[in-house]
This record gives sequence, structure tokens and C-alpha cells, in this order.
Amino acid sequence: MNNPLTPFPEITVLIPAYNEGEGLERALSTIAGILETISKDWEIIVIDDGSRDNTYERVCRHALTESRVKGVSFSRNFGKEAALLAGLKYSQGRAVIAIDADLQHPPELMPDMVAKWRDGAKIVHAVKRNRKTDSLGKRLAALTINQIISRMGGINIHNSSDFKLLDREIVDILVYQLPERQRFFRGLSSWIGFREEYIEFDVSERIENESKWSFWSLVELSITALTSFTSVPLRIVTFLGLMTLVLGFVVASEALWSWYHGQAVSGFATIIITLLLIGSFIMISLGIIGEYIAKIYEEIKARPPYLVKSTVGIGETKS
Repeated sequence: MNNPLTPFPEITVLIPAYNEGEGLERALSTIAGILETISKDWEIIVIDDGSRDNTYERVCRHALTESRVKGVSFSRNFGKEAALLAGLKYSQGRAVIAIDADLQHPPELMPDMVAKWRDGAKIVHAVKRNRKTDSLGKRLAALTINQIISRMGGINIHNSSDFKLLDREIVDILVYQLPERQRFFRGLSSWIGFREEYIEFDVSERIENESKWSFWSLVELSITALTSFTSVPLRIVTFLGLMTLVLGFVVASEALWSWYHGQAVSGFATIIITLLLIGSFIMISLGIIGEYIAKIYEEIKARPPYLVKSTVGIGETKS
């Protein structure tokens, strides 16, 4: 059984996993082999996000023969953002790399990421050179959402991913100085600042199974990102109010003009169109405000972002 050379490893690799049992052994072996070429002081932490397959059992079996492989199992599925937060809390490395279990994030980039970190970078972002593995609809949706968040939120997440290297100083800021529960890991990592470096990569094809990300998962994450980083959507409510005012002024002017010239005032069609437009503006405004209220509600409940059922290779449980 291998043991770390120091109490605190140089590199921690975080692997959020949800129903990834089929390919986890390959991922662990591949990542461990690459880490051996970088440093002898490393650890891998797999965060099982309430999987319904044998993901956690495979982690436990691997940990029996390699003490530097550790695992955390959630009581249920809390989402990737919660898994990343848990991994950051349990990590001990001076540099922490987050990578997907399906190896669509190429682990072969880790030596370059570590080299940039050793050269002084605090954050190394791996950004997608292309999205050929995604469907056309998903690519268009991701491009649109990334552009909106980048422009409105004042952060650069163009083609960004969760594949990142973070210095221990950045990890401590994310864990201890940013207390929000509704989190957006990609955005927070860019918002912090400090010295950043970028590495491009091509997304690999999944081998074992299909992606767990659906279109609606992307939409939900996008709403969290928008409400976390900008209040611009709330200003849309003001804009719609002004549009309603202008529309009302136009309709009133047209009615007064018709009355002054002794013509019949436009009736049914004008009223129906006006009511439909105003009703649409009101519902859109209520929806935008409702999203912010919902996020506030989730925050003030102060529930933990995840619950840990068990761990392997790790001491005291954290939450």
C-alpha cells in the first residue's frame, strides 16, 4: 500500500461522480498514472453525488490498495456544485485540480496545468477549444448563456469548464470567505481574480455512457449563475415598465386623435393587443423577481449544501 510522502500532499485531484461506476476504474488508473509523473505527493478524492450504481463501492475497493485514493459519499444527489464544494473542503493539496469522471476533460493536460501553477499562477483554467461532442442545440444554448453571463456578470466564462487548477489560497477563499449556498464554481473561480492562466482543450468523446447533463440542467445552472453575479435581469423589469408606459401613451394619443377628428375610436383589437402585451410584461417581470426571491429564500434557510453519508480514507466528516 502506498503512502504519501508528506502529511499534506502537493496535488489533490477532485472527481465529482454520479453513476460513473462503469468507467471509474479506468479514470482512477489514468489519473493516478499521470499524477505519478508530476509528483509523488498527491491524493485523489472522489465525491459520490448520491449515485444509484456501484460508484462508491468501486472507490472503496480502489482505496484498499491505494491509500492516496479517497472517497466521500452523499446521502442523496445534491448536484455537481455541492460535490465540488465538498471536494474543496476535504482537499489538502497545495494545488487542487477538479476534473470530470468521464475523462472528457483530458487528464493529459494536468502536467501543463501544474507547470503553470509552479510558475506562479494561482488559477489555471482549462477552456474548451470546441464543443464537437455536443449537439447543435446544446452548443447554441451554451454559447448564448455564456455570452449573457459574461457580459452581464462582468466575468469571463467563454467556453469555460469545471476543469481547473486552484492554488490553496484560492481554495481557502472559495470555502471560507464565500458563504453562499447557491454556487456557480466556474463564475466564482473567475470572479476571485489573482493571476490566471488558460489552457485550451478538445472535449473527448464519452466511452462508457451518456452525459448526465440535460438541457434543463444547463438552464437551471444558468439561472443560478445569472442571479449570483448580476442584478441586470431586475433592470429588465424597469425596461418593460417603460415600454408599457410608451405603449399606453401611443394608444391614448391614437384614441384622442380619433376623437378629435370625429372618427370612431379603435376598440376591440386595440384593447386586446394592449392587454396581451401588458399581461406578458407583467408575467415576465414577476418571473424575474420570483427567481431572485427564490434564491434569497434558499439562502436564508441556511440548510447545508450537502450531507455526507460516509467517507473512505478520510478522517473527520465535514459538511
